[in-house]
Amino acid sequence: MHGNRKATPGVMRARSAVTVLLAAATVLAGCGRGSSSGPGGSSTGPSGCPAAHARARAAVGQAMKTDVPWNGPTSGPSAVSGKTIVYVAETMTNPGVAGAAGGVREAARVIGWNVRVIDGGATPAGIQAAMSAAVTLKPSGIVIGGFDPNSTSRQVSRADAAGIPLIGWHAVAAPGPSRRPRLFTNVTTRVEDVAGISAQWIISHSNGHAGVVLFTDASIPFARNKSELIRKDLAICSGVKLLSYENIPIPDASSRTPREISSLLARFRSKWTHSVAINDLYFADAAPAFRAAGKKGSGPPFNIGAGDGDPSAFQRINSKHYQAATVPEPLSLQGWQIVDEFNRAFSGRPASGYVAPVHLSTADNSHGATTWDPSGYREAYRRIWGR
Repeated sequence: MHGNRKATPGVMRARSAVTVLLAAATVLAGCGRGSSSGPGGSSTGPSGCPAAHARARAAVGQAMKTDVPWNGPTSGPSAVSGKTIVYVAETMTNPGVAGAAGGVREAARVIGWNVRVIDGGATPAGIQAAMSAAVTLKPSGIVIGGFDPNSTSRQVSRADAAGIPLIGWHAVAAPGPSRRPRLFTNVTTRVEDVAGISAQWIISHSNGHAGVVLFTDASIPFARNKSELIRKDLAICSGVKLLSYENIPIPDASSRTPREISSLLARFRSKWTHSVAINDLYFADAAPAFRAAGKKGSGPPFNIGAGDGDPSAFQRINSKHYQAATVPEPLSLQGWQIVDEFNRAFSGRPASGYVAPVHLSTADNSHGATTWDPSGYREAYRRIWGR
């Protein structure tokens, strides 16, 4: 989707912080007896993949740390005044898209800019119309919020011709600048890290014995790539079986997920022990079907969202209501980062290269929280901008 690029120093710092999380991705399943399942573990006895299970436990413990210091930019251009940003949302019903938009609005108030949000309504025609409207407004910059820029290639070309910088949120597969499509930068955690820790949590939590259902939206390249990575990471453990790979577009989740859950429960019964979804919202829609089938909110199946960590996901986790874990995007921070990246673009400076570290939230470490962000980012960006 985009060309190869050398990593900037900021990217290298972020990657080194999560190297331990991906160690299990190179470990093949072994044989013999293993240890217990670790934080939040649900099984005892011999592990289904001792070597991979031990590495997964270590990765999970690292990712659950909450005292994460700020490792993002501490210098950059001071605030440029009088700018207007248009945030084009794939759909504001997607909690991740909406959460990042909220962060953009908050940061814009601090730096002194105007923000307008245009909702694409989760349809190709709606997203194209929203992008057309954004370009017609001739703003200082446009955010591509959660959709593939190639689906609006004509509008992207018009923005490029008009000299309007584009910044993506989950727009392409990797963080950082993109040449094809042309983006000043793309703000996201590394999808490899999110997929890896999601699979590692299942391996750790199940002691290497799990039957898994994976929920994705194959119409979104970013989501499809994430689910394929999760599938591969689960395969590291021979005791973990992928029972079903469910493609449910996010706009259809509220109507289709309950029906699919009922069908899956009838097909797999007790074999279904864990679920992983590319977005937390699937489990909000799944809860009524689980409840109707007499399933306890505390599981099984034990459900983990591989993004986005919206407040309702934390509420389900804290109350043990059909979700056990999430790999939350630092949504507010990412909104602030988008504003900072635009400020760099307007100042003729390169993108910061910052990539937020991956994090895992469960009832054991969320302590009633409803979001997750590394500490200190607001203060850091205020100092950079002179605000």
